[in-house]
Amino acid sequence: MPRAFITGITGQDGHHLAEFLHSEGYDVYGMVKGQSNPRIAELLEEMPYIETIPGDLADLPSLVAALELSQPDEVYNLGAISFVALSFNQAELTANVTGLGVLRMLEAIRMVGGTQNNPIRFYQASSSEMFGKVRETPQTEMTPFHPRSPYGCAKVFGHDITVNYRESYGLFACSGILFNHEGPRRGIEFVTRKVTNAAARIKLGLQHELVMGTLDTKRDWGFAGDYVKAMWMMLQQDEPDDFVIATGKTHSIEELVNLAFREVGIDDWSRFVRQDPKFFRPAEVDLLIGDATKAREQLGWRTEVDFEGLVKTMVAHDLQIEAKKAGIDVPS
Repeated sequence: MPRAFITGITGQDGHHLAEFLHSEGYDVYGMVKGQSNPRIAELLEEMPYIETIPGDLADLPSLVAALELSQPDEVYNLGAISFVALSFNQAELTANVTGLGVLRMLEAIRMVGGTQNNPIRFYQASSSEMFGKVRETPQTEMTPFHPRSPYGCAKVFGHDITVNYRESYGLFACSGILFNHEGPRRGIEFVTRKVTNAAARIKLGLQHELVMGTLDTKRDWGFAGDYVKAMWMMLQQDEPDDFVIATGKTHSIEELVNLAFREVGIDDWSRFVRQDPKFFRPAEVDLLIGDATKAREQLGWRTEVDFEGLVKTMVAHDLQIEAKKAGIDVPS
């Protein structure tokens, strides 16, 4: 059986990827940091087939040890300080984990066995936030980067060092430039889940308002379950390359709010939404929209869940879990 090693296993994408790889017949290993992490227990309860291995993207020897233990055919580096707003307050930590962590993992692969004679295939989770103040619309693999956050800057380094190790050492190393991808497993601190959870709680009478930053920002939102399949497809190619993964459609945060509240039967969402400048970023990214033509043509990748279906699924999930926690029936 093929073996896959995943960093960021407890995150949204790690969940989806582990589930998908298991369905494809892989032995799945997940790197975990620290002890007594409650998210690990929850993960293993849902997916007992995952074997966890200790490691830290800030510690090269632990990465070498993890690879020697798991002996993977494929490494998926999804681990990062991934909340953009937090990166402004913890810029150094973000650079160390999200940026230099990629270098450490590539070096560990090179040391353990990433040469042409003993190839470990590597996937790097790059991000549309690298485009930042966009130079062209839509964005492709050739669009120049202009990041607008410490997170985006760290992702650019991770992306470029992946290309460098591919060209310098012959590693099979790919980067997926993924645009925003969401789902019920998304953390509550991210704007999509913040909105769908608030809509559900307001419907249930558990919350009275939703406090937001800007509502004008536009994003290219897709379903995380679709996007992890693209990660795997990249590592099945004969030659390593980089790919934009996106829907090619953009929606504003206001559209997201409107749709989420409409799903719970609230037509006038403005009665419950308040803007607060504390949620504005020092430098905002106003519009991101990707062109995934290359992924469609070379990988055969397609999206299966549209924006409306994504929001509908997330709202339904949040209604269920919030009603269960409160011990009340879900309204029809």
